[in-house]
Amino acid sequence: MTISAGVVMDPIGSIKVQKDTTFAMLLEGQRRGWRMHYMEPRDLYLRNGVPHAVSRNITVRDDPDDWFDLDEPREIRLGDLDTILMRRDPPFNIQYIADTYLLEHAMAEGVLVVNNPRSLRDANEKMFTGWFPQCCAPTLVSRDAEQLKAFLAEHGEVVFKPLDGMGGASIFRVVDGDLNTNVILETLIENGFNYVMAQRFIPEIKDGDKRILLIDGEAVPHALARIPAKGEFRGNLAVGATSKGVDLSDRDVWLCEQVAPVLREKGLIFTGLDVIGDYITEINVTSPTCIRELDAIYDINIAGQLFDNIESRLSRT
Repeated sequence: MTISAGVVMDPIGSIKVQKDTTFAMLLEGQRRGWRMHYMEPRDLYLRNGVPHAVSRNITVRDDPDDWFDLDEPREIRLGDLDTILMRRDPPFNIQYIADTYLLEHAMAEGVLVVNNPRSLRDANEKMFTGWFPQCCAPTLVSRDAEQLKAFLAEHGEVVFKPLDGMGGASIFRVVDGDLNTNVILETLIENGFNYVMAQRFIPEIKDGDKRILLIDGEAVPHALARIPAKGEFRGNLAVGATSKGVDLSDRDVWLCEQVAPVLREKGLIFTGLDVIGDYITEINVTSPTCIRELDAIYDINIAGQLFDNIESRLSRT
């Protein structure tokens, strides 16, 4: 059976080929002979309750100077696809939510959407950790500045961050007594409008913020440790962190075992845990990354493992 797969992603012309996980998926689909349909979020639409898209067949090459060709656009009914990979990056805003509503219509027509659109809405990547307190450092989510300052006083040093950011944006490390505390919270909370997550600072960040990838709840046995740049505390590649491959520790395996049943229950087939020291700090469900880096370090094929799982699911329908 030739599989017809849609990929909803941000514009492919602006990606970094050597680091882009969605591009690794496109390469793997092409290698398997899948018919790959490229779609940007703006291409999706709903007509009389039926989900459609303006789609382009795509050909990809692992060449950082010339990595894709697109055929002429044509309208397709999403229900005619076998699977759709939802790979749009955050921010998780009303436009993203509308995309998930539309993709839920595709699911109702029998399409396997990775990840489940309803669960993408339910599982905010920071708030989702609240279902696994045994896996997390002390955490508070609030939009009350006094509560957040009391949490800071209790723990001495914390990290404040918004619920809808990515790539290390607007994350603050604050020590009790810092004269910038009020202005940081005013900026993040915006007069009580926004929730803020506070986490006790985890000093093991110096050893790296590990990204652990899971496929249907099963962890890839290696993680990418993202080590903050000099003068930084954020382990995000987007802000200059360096990376190295590490094997999962016994604690890492335990953390994965704690979250795996819920991931499976919610149809979150491809996910990523961010782990600092002994603790999960975020659970990435929207567009987990780091496939290309881990593939290169360990000579593995994580997209291939994911697509094996998708093919197995499709064969059972």
